[in-house]
Amino acid sequence: MAKPGCHEFIVVLDHMKAGFNVAKIFRSAEVLGAREVHLIDIGPFDPAAGKGGFKKVPARFFKCFAESYADLVDRGYEVFTLNAECERVLTTSVLPAKSAFVLGHEEWGHSFQPEDFPDISCLSIPQFGQIESLNVSVAASVVMYEYVRQVVDGV
Repeated sequence: MAKPGCHEFIVVLDHMKAGFNVAKIFRSAEVLGAREVHLIDIGPFDPAAGKGGFKKVPARFFKCFAESYADLVDRGYEVFTLNAECERVLTTSVLPAKSAFVLGHEEWGHSFQPEDFPDISCLSIPQFGQIESLNVSVAASVVMYEYVRQVVDGV
């Protein structure tokens, strides 16, 4: 039975391609101590790439983003999206203990319009090369690591 990780952060996977990055994100979520992972309208996927992460991190399934968002807000979470074009930078932003990170579809991004959820903050990961974005599983790992660095290490 999966048990909540040792940290309070939650990862929200919003309409991702089931067979591409989901299992890899579960692996990082387990290694970095995620409380749980929300899966929004994600079909069946092979958990093998996650090296057992899916069995160890609680997964909560939602039909739409609004349901996950309502759950997070009810529990006192501050919600963040990741987007390379955001002005607010992950590494210079203070992350609260109850942080939830929303990662969108690999090609189309989030399933919702940001203006419908004005309380969600947008963060970018500093990038210095010419490619416009990181792979979503890599971005997920970076944001989880930064959370642990800040909240756990008190940086």
